[in-house]
Amino acid sequence: MSKALYRPLIWAVMIFATISCGSSGSDEGVRVNINADANSQPAISITVGRSESRDIAASIQATGSVTADETSDVAPKTAGKIANLSINAGQFISGGAIIARVDDRDARLQLASAQAAVKKARVTVSQAEARLGLAANGKFDASTIPEVRAAGAVYETNLAELRQAEANEKRYRSLTESGDVSMIQYETFRTARDTARTRANAARQLLDVARNTARQSNQAIAAAQADVESAQTQVAEAQQAIADTVVKAPFSGFVSSRPVAVGEFVSTASIIATILRTNPIKVQIQVAEADLPFVGLGRGVSVAIDAYRDRNFAGVVTAVNPAVDPVSRSTVVEASIENGDNALRPGMFATARINKEGGGTGVFVPKTAVFNDQATQAYRSFVIVDGVAKLRVLQLGPEEGDSYQILNGIAADETVATSNLAQLFEGAKVAF
Repeated sequence: MSKALYRPLIWAVMIFATISCGSSGSDEGVRVNINADANSQPAISITVGRSESRDIAASIQATGSVTADETSDVAPKTAGKIANLSINAGQFISGGAIIARVDDRDARLQLASAQAAVKKARVTVSQAEARLGLAANGKFDASTIPEVRAAGAVYETNLAELRQAEANEKRYRSLTESGDVSMIQYETFRTARDTARTRANAARQLLDVARNTARQSNQAIAAAQADVESAQTQVAEAQQAIADTVVKAPFSGFVSSRPVAVGEFVSTASIIATILRTNPIKVQIQVAEADLPFVGLGRGVSVAIDAYRDRNFAGVVTAVNPAVDPVSRSTVVEASIENGDNALRPGMFATARINKEGGGTGVFVPKTAVFNDQATQAYRSFVIVDGVAKLRVLQLGPEEGDSYQILNGIAADETVATSNLAQLFEGAKVAF
């Protein structure tokens, strides 16, 4: 037998003899030796904390999903070819920011045509005003129109002649009756009176015609001004058509999809982008029918997400669906949560606690006092008693800030190790 094989055999015999001699029919020697080895080890340096009793609110445990506060499928207001796209999926955009532009060449041609129509209508108004002798935007007065003034002057002249002829006819009629003037002479003045009356009546008719013509011309101005307003409306419509070619974000949020590309023809039913408002964000929670009496608007909600095991997200109940699902016997409760850092994303699975009336007390320890033992898949802590570590296997409850609620394993007001937990073991000496 070689020396390399012989040496381990000698050591095995010596160890067996030592154990046999120390046992003497009992296990006391072995335990004494083991404890002697533990006591001979140096103390492990740790920091400590205290378990404490706290008031805890009664709560309803439920699960749900994170969803966007608002979802908008943005479509253009006008059909056409996409000329420009300013966004990509995953991008954050502010409310009112430009998403895309539709080709606006046709709309600009319509605008130019409408602007030309306005100019033409204004020229027509000016011409109608000039025919009446009005200044631009002048107030209409029929008596100031040249044609009316001329007809009025003729009428006044004829009216004066009529008065003179009537006076002569009256005087000579009296003279005829007294026999001072012959009937032939009287007939001359009577005929002159009748002639003057006819002329005055004709002049009056001409004056009325002139006034009516002036009024009609004034109506032509009004019609031309209406044409101006109509053309201005067409200009406004053309300008709006140009504005409608610019597609803007309805609110601030993230672009979840952009299903179109530059050069693609879109209609008013085409979705250019889907935008999600994620701050605040909503959690839709499935609450059992039996718990509905304890849920109301404004109730506090604490939400845990698998992706953030070290965080809890606080919110409030903002909506309770009045209908209960007859299959699952549950209803949907919505809670609003501030999400300024965009940690929460639509579609995440959430575990929620909704506060309700009542409550009790619970034991809490710092998170640093809890160690997840991967070998046993259990949570454990070490309580320090007289400078010695005592292993405790824990049943964890909900998180609260920097602490865990302990459902089983540690009592209130105990000293617990908060560092070097991986190095500790049952009975280890510690220093702090």
